[in-house]
Amino acid sequence: MSLEGFGENAMKILKARYFAKDENGELIETKPSQLFNRVATYVAGAEKTNKERDFWRKRFYEIMISKEFIPNSPTLTGAGRDMCLSACFVLPVEDSIDSIFDTVKFTAKVHKEGGGTGFDFSRIRPKGAMVKKTRGVASGPISFMKIIDAATEEIKQGGVRRGANMGVLRVDHPDIEKFIETKRDEKTLTNFNISVAITEKFWKALQQDGEYDLIAPHTGKVIGKRKASEIFDKIVESAWTMGDPGLIFIDRVNEQNPTRPWGPIRSTNPCGEQPLHDWESCNLGSINLAAFYDRKKKEFNWDRFAYVIETGVRFLDDVIDVNKFPLKQIEEATKLNRRIGLGVMGLADLFILMEMKYDTDETLELAEKIAKFLREKAEEQTKLLAEERGSFPNIDNSIYKGEKRRNATVLTIAPTGTISRIAGTSSSIEPVFAFELVSNILDGKLIDIHPLYKEWKEEHPDENIPPYFVTAHDIEPEWHLRMQAAFQKYVDNAVSKTINFPNSATVEDVREAYLLSYDLGLKGITVYRDGCRAEQVLEKAGEEKLRPAERPDSLPSKTDKIKTGFGTLYITVSFMKEKPFEVFAQIGKSGYSTMADAEAIGRLISLCLRSGIEPELIISQLKGIGGAEPIFYNGQMIQSIPDAIAKVLERMLGEMEIESSEKDIGMERCPVCGWPLPDEKCPTCPNCGWSKCGSQ
Repeated sequence: MSLEGFGENAMKILKARYFAKDENGELIETKPSQLFNRVATYVAGAEKTNKERDFWRKRFYEIMISKEFIPNSPTLTGAGRDMCLSACFVLPVEDSIDSIFDTVKFTAKVHKEGGGTGFDFSRIRPKGAMVKKTRGVASGPISFMKIIDAATEEIKQGGVRRGANMGVLRVDHPDIEKFIETKRDEKTLTNFNISVAITEKFWKALQQDGEYDLIAPHTGKVIGKRKASEIFDKIVESAWTMGDPGLIFIDRVNEQNPTRPWGPIRSTNPCGEQPLHDWESCNLGSINLAAFYDRKKKEFNWDRFAYVIETGVRFLDDVIDVNKFPLKQIEEATKLNRRIGLGVMGLADLFILMEMKYDTDETLELAEKIAKFLREKAEEQTKLLAEERGSFPNIDNSIYKGEKRRNATVLTIAPTGTISRIAGTSSSIEPVFAFELVSNILDGKLIDIHPLYKEWKEEHPDENIPPYFVTAHDIEPEWHLRMQAAFQKYVDNAVSKTINFPNSATVEDVREAYLLSYDLGLKGITVYRDGCRAEQVLEKAGEEKLRPAERPDSLPSKTDKIKTGFGTLYITVSFMKEKPFEVFAQIGKSGYSTMADAEAIGRLISLCLRSGIEPELIISQLKGIGGAEPIFYNGQMIQSIPDAIAKVLERMLGEMEIESSEKDIGMERCPVCGWPLPDEKCPTCPNCGWSKCGSQ
């Protein structure tokens, strides 16, 4: 059910992630108006007088409840709850054990508050390098990335979800080849996006088909050379295979960084839209472009857009002053430069409303007009705020020395995945991924039918969909890149955008996109070929893929035996959440072929069960299959090994139903394996080790 103009799925997300709860986990907030009033009141607390606080509280609330502007998730979650409100952080990783493990600790603190972290591992000496103090050899940057990845796995953001990381390594680091391929198995660094920091020297060598130097970071000495084209081939092949690594044109990032006199930027946040100095953070918010199109007048409301830009800039600047930073170093660096990241969402929906196809020169022209207007109005506002409140303290270490300016940077185009769902609009500047969509979020699936698509279908039931209803995979990569470039031209931070490829795309297609991204002046690029990973966040409805669930270390099980014409068959069934999860079948003294057949059947049944196929369906397929040696056993015909397995599964399911109906309905069970939990305040599962307190 929708409430206050927010759709059913938006309400599910708000209840699960954003509405405030008491210490018992019960909702304190039940309506969007309560959430946005809490956020507006807290952020407006940065204003000087009661009159100003009340004035700006009303304006902040107005643009949020109308879904014209939504701040980043940590602000929605943490405002007024003594939590950090920033989304993006970069933490330093120096070449020492103390620094590395301090970073692990700092990462935990940031993730606990709901932020994402970026790291440059390029300062860590390569694997095999000498460690003078111990006379041993270094394990290299990837080993320490794995430590941070493991810590991330255990810490949920604000008690809601695991954090995300960006791992960056310079292309001239000696371990670059290992880094490029480290995620190929889809099991390593699962909480990291990774990007190669591309230097101008490397790109020049690539263009000239030459070599470039590998530099040991702890000595600064050249310790080898590589053919640039060979390294680039590895990057492209890995990106085609599983979407990582992306590229960050690090010299370009620093050349265009307004605070470059203060020192180099080495990394970005997890999605790449926010380059930051070590210790810096940034808070983001996005404006819903579709909200400004008047469908009756068929025109874009530029005046209202300007009003929301002005309000959004002030909102994000106020966040810096009311923020609860997780670390003193982060607070100091953030307040020195006062970076903010105002962005947009709903671009694709705006194009649909205007009946414009995403991949045309006309839409690119409009996109650039919007980006230019956004930059001009945001610049005006940060200068006005400087007149009122003073410039950012580090302005003398910036290109704005001698000017008045409140924020070192003002614009960021972020992915807006969840907040665009709340606003009921398309994500960021992306095209619509699919008009009927399955999202793997909230530890489950949300199914959406795009509202504009649904509306059009209802009004034109027997007509073909017009060409302006275009999806991400209908658009050539070049147009994705050109749209990113249209915004990057005016955005002083960076632009997060996924360059979507169909599954049929070739390695050469990815190569061309990476080359074009440099030519178009982008600061970075991320590609994704549909279906190249076993798990992905978005899927077209009707194209969901069956994927076997991961197995816990321990599961309850039951073993039965049954006679067959080939000997006694032992069948072990393990259970998860009170449902069959795996089947192991063994038969003795019947020859290797029969034993192999029994094992193969068990493995295939297990694969089906772990992929969510109902056991009754499996039983119906196996039961009654005939064989060469049928026998009677306990009053029933056992026709074959498959038939025997089906009968045992059927008997076990029947016993489970009886047990379920008779068991104590107040008994608490483990959500992982279904085992009964002890009656304790913070029970730990005696079977698989799951802990109620440890999971919160």
